[in-house]
Amino acid sequence: MLKKVFVSPDPGRSRLRFAARAVLGIGLAVVVCGLAGTSLVGAITGGLAALLALFTVTDATVRGQAVTTALLPVAGLPVLTAAAALHGHPVARDLGFLAVVGAGVYARRWGPRGHSLGVFAFMTFIAQFLRATPERLPEMYAAVLLSVAAAAAVRFGLWCYERRRPAPAVPAPPAGSGLARITTRQAVQATAGAGFALVVGQLVSGERWYWAVGAAWWVFVNTASRGETLVRGFRRVLGTVVGIGLGLLVAVPLAGAAVPTAVVAAACVFGIFYTAAVSYTWMMLCVTLLAELLYGLLDVLSPGLLALRLAETGVGALGAALAVLFVLPVTTHAVTDAWIQRALRCVHACTSEAAARLAGTEGADPGPRVAELEQLLVRVRLSVAPLVHPLNPMHGRRRRARRVLCLLDDCAREIRGLVAVAADPEASHDARLTAACWRVESAVEALTGGGAVPARAAGPRAAEPALAHLHGLEHALAELAAPLRTPSGSRPVGA
Repeated sequence: MLKKVFVSPDPGRSRLRFAARAVLGIGLAVVVCGLAGTSLVGAITGGLAALLALFTVTDATVRGQAVTTALLPVAGLPVLTAAAALHGHPVARDLGFLAVVGAGVYARRWGPRGHSLGVFAFMTFIAQFLRATPERLPEMYAAVLLSVAAAAAVRFGLWCYERRRPAPAVPAPPAGSGLARITTRQAVQATAGAGFALVVGQLVSGERWYWAVGAAWWVFVNTASRGETLVRGFRRVLGTVVGIGLGLLVAVPLAGAAVPTAVVAAACVFGIFYTAAVSYTWMMLCVTLLAELLYGLLDVLSPGLLALRLAETGVGALGAALAVLFVLPVTTHAVTDAWIQRALRCVHACTSEAAARLAGTEGADPGPRVAELEQLLVRVRLSVAPLVHPLNPMHGRRRRARRVLCLLDDCAREIRGLVAVAADPEASHDARLTAACWRVESAVEALTGGGAVPARAAGPRAAEPALAHLHGLEHALAELAAPLRTPSGSRPVGA
């Protein structure tokens, strides 16, 4: 865990900037709320709104991010109003909560913007448990609006480092309709898991049961298959356990002291944003410690409350696990197979574009395809994560999955080299490139269509750079045939 966070590469210091900007934006939001005269609860609500505005908005372009940020209050304030109105009606409140859960997950079908708005709406409903009664709504409206505006001022005005970078390629979500669409199945699963967490969580605690619903909800965020959800649930519980242990050493002794609590809370915010991309366990550790610090400020923190949070987190994770196992399950095999095939087809497209560029074809540009391939490989790693997890008891499948990841990384490395050669205006088109490209494309078609992979070129690796990268691709694709298929040759690694 330590190595994953502190040794993981951070190209362009993106994670460092992301985390530092979050501390600045959330800190500014809390200060603005304080200057506006909101109560402590209002300031906490505003800080949460700013955190979500900086964390969940992930559109590919700065313009898209700005539009989504502006839409956050449009999605959140009506939900906050409904939550406050239903606060004194438990049955209606619970049914409304489940409706928000289902709608929030279903909104992911519209991509990053739908995901952001769904998360913001869900977390706004959670704010009712900070005693968001109808008479306190004006204060909370002001806190949310001021905080989102402060976060936007930092993100798009003071420190918009994304403007200097090309927009990343965002792979489109898997297609489908009705229950064949993964987001639809997940909406049903999340609602079922949240319903279990709601009922059992209230049996554990009539006051803090929403922790269980929140745990069930967040387990489903950024997952697509049964295996991904189970692994994420395990990591959430592990991060909560470690965070509670750390809270006993840090948050409980601080007992809500303002200045040291603010300093440690800023460190937790930095940790949430810095570790999110590389370790969900570390992120949950920071989230748990931040929650403990806030409860210390509200003067309700105690060891008993921490034990209750652990129990409710376990209930939520169990609810999510039961839902993904028994309610419209989406298998790891299906998701992994789909992403691997998309990555291989992107290799095909990259090769064709690079060869056309070398041949002097006008408009041929493999650059965007390479960026798309990198994003697809991120999705492949996420979908394969359950198979390579150390607790996976099926060692043969784990070895095959690791081999597939290694060979796909080899493909990406050779593609990057080929594109770099193609970008050289002095590079010439060797006649042998046509045959090599044909073999690469045929190998991809065979891997994605079930045919026989053609034999790769014999002999030593070519000295000519473009041919050398193509021969490396041939080798990696030929090696992929074995782990991608079972001995029967019928099913891929995720099976």
